[in-house]
Amino acid sequence: MTNLDPLPELLRALRTPAVRDLAWVLLSPPLLGETARPQRHPLQASRWRQQPGLLGQWLERQDQAPDALHGWLAQKPARRLGLYYERLWQFALLAAPDVEIVTANLPIRQNGQTLGELDLLLRDAEGEHHVELAVKLYLGPSAADGNDSAQWLGPGSHDRLDLKLSHLAQHQLPLSSRREARGALNELQMAETRAAFWLGGYLFYPWAAPCSSPRGASLDHLRGRWLHRQAWADFAAERPGAVWQALPRLAWLTPARIDDAQRWSGEAFEQWLTALPPQARAQLLVRLEQDAEGDWREAERIFLVNDQWPAQGGQPPEMASA
Repeated sequence: MTNLDPLPELLRALRTPAVRDLAWVLLSPPLLGETARPQRHPLQASRWRQQPGLLGQWLERQDQAPDALHGWLAQKPARRLGLYYERLWQFALLAAPDVEIVTANLPIRQNGQTLGELDLLLRDAEGEHHVELAVKLYLGPSAADGNDSAQWLGPGSHDRLDLKLSHLAQHQLPLSSRREARGALNELQMAETRAAFWLGGYLFYPWAAPCSSPRGASLDHLRGRWLHRQAWADFAAERPGAVWQALPRLAWLTPARIDDAQRWSGEAFEQWLTALPPQARAQLLVRLEQDAEGDWREAERIFLVNDQWPAQGGQPPEMASA
């Protein structure tokens, strides 16, 4: 299950922001299609995969009665996008047919020191699994070959795609097979787990000089563009009359849907842009278009970065290492 056709139609119908994020988490494509280490969708062996209509019906029920999801998220409020992403996955997997969450966020320790955590331990028809989850937003190079994953940086410029993949391969995925993990796994009656990961998110391409995709990128990965602050006037001139709005970090997952009362006016956006400090961290902006029902929907997303980026990352990045 990488990218099910119903996602755009489903997102158009769902109204509750957290439920829209939940649908995006479950149905959006991965960043990578070819990987050196196993990548496995957590719903791989669920009936929701073979019969996506069942999943769609479940999501519609959550939209009609979102209290359970809101309560789940309120139990452990997440300020970091990666933790929010994990919490949404946990909520869905607890409800998924044919999938059992044995535990989540299991710490592995050695002599009182925590070596790391196992994001998910699952049982399903295909066996026992250790799954690492991550959601990432990476910006491609404006003056280098985009094929090289080392050139793809997080919006705070402190994170790199190649480093994330290396950390997964060398530390996170092998953790469940280390002898230090054996005792904890035995207590959970897990005999032999197979380690895999699932990496969602977006790749942002430079506006002025588009680059190649990183090697191994999924053909249907989600995309945006990025530009420096000094290029904003030229960029905006190509879209006269466009409606722009900045999104808070926990709204970075699903394409935005904003009602008319919450939509920024052109004047409000210009005031926000003028007040933005020159060294501000990267800002995620969306261009909105109004639909027939009067809602404003995302038509394009960009990262606006300070003019020194990536040499100076500005304030601490919005993205969490996940």
